[in-house]
Amino acid sequence: MLGGRGACIVAVTTGAATLTAASAPSPLYPVYQRMWGFSAFTLTLIFAVYVFALLAALLTVGSLSDWVGRRPLASGSLALLALGMLMFAMASDPGGLMAARILQGAAVGAASGTTTAMIIDLAPNPRVGAILSSAAPPLGIVIGAVLAGALIQFAPLPTELVFWILAAAYLILAAIVWLIPENARPEATSWKSIRRSLRPSAALPAAARPTFFALLPSIIATWALSGLYLSLGSSVQRNVFGVHSHFIVGVVLGAFFAAGVVGTIVSTALPTNQREWLGDGILMLGVVMTIVATLSNALALYVVGSMVAGLGFGAAFRVAVDALGEASPVTQRGEVFATMYIVSYLAFSVPALAAGLGVEHFGLTPTTVGYGVLEVALVLIAIAARIHGRANTASSKTQSERPSRC
Repeated sequence: MLGGRGACIVAVTTGAATLTAASAPSPLYPVYQRMWGFSAFTLTLIFAVYVFALLAALLTVGSLSDWVGRRPLASGSLALLALGMLMFAMASDPGGLMAARILQGAAVGAASGTTTAMIIDLAPNPRVGAILSSAAPPLGIVIGAVLAGALIQFAPLPTELVFWILAAAYLILAAIVWLIPENARPEATSWKSIRRSLRPSAALPAAARPTFFALLPSIIATWALSGLYLSLGSSVQRNVFGVHSHFIVGVVLGAFFAAGVVGTIVSTALPTNQREWLGDGILMLGVVMTIVATLSNALALYVVGSMVAGLGFGAAFRVAVDALGEASPVTQRGEVFATMYIVSYLAFSVPALAAGLGVEHFGLTPTTVGYGVLEVALVLIAIAARIHGRANTASSKTQSERPSRC
């Protein structure tokens, strides 16, 4: 049985690995389009069905680990993810890709809230838990994008090898996860309680609701941007900036999410209130830079802007995970983070699907610029919501401090 640092490393690896699968197909999308001749809308539909399956899993089994423990759900999700990777390797048409994405989405949905709660359970303290759990998803996405891009460019079996490698890794990790301690399983769990937890639902304990709703605009803004990168990012690089190297495409995609990991870590050096402004402000600056780069066909500026936006993404997401972890009862963390990911992945997929339709009607460049403008508007709403929340908090505090009159 692993304990201490070893258990925490396995938990973080599991959290990162589940998101590696999300980005691995992204550098391959232009390849699939050339092979099978499908449209930009079909591409974003292939991207979106993953999220819809993921949401269905979050709504049903997202909080199951609060009842049966983290290890069974994490291990089962990894085994299902391995099967999804095998389906990717054997896909021969857009229908095969959609089937693989659906299975992959179900596996990631089952694992998302579970792995986040597991990392926080096993971290040495809440601060470290928030850092690790918010850094794990972008780290996994970086690995998936860069690994896929490198194997497509330099290795044999360009549409298969990355998925065979990931399938083997997930099966190994599914076995290793049983070696970590189980900190969350209730002493007595009835089948009736388990069946009740499987009913489609999205709920928040009362203690976490104010924090969750205050963070909602920022969560939507950060995940909507990541959805654009993973759905249309490869097409933007190829068709707008003329990048034809799959490895470079993977590196540029990875740069956004790698900067997210850095933003998660760097933001810890700041006080909480400054950390919040850093995340939203830098995210907006980076998006503006990518808009200018797209209009001027400046690849270098696009890469720098992506990294700046990634810094903001990491800092903002870290604030959300930190705050929700502190506000959630230990036995309901799986439920809270499952709900957080439901909102996150809706923001991740619905705007990206709309962008696919936009490309069909308006073209890639206008759609990308329009998406960026929408992203800036979302960040401004998040900032306005934070200012409003602070004003309400200050007002409530002032009223509570006034002496009562007889």
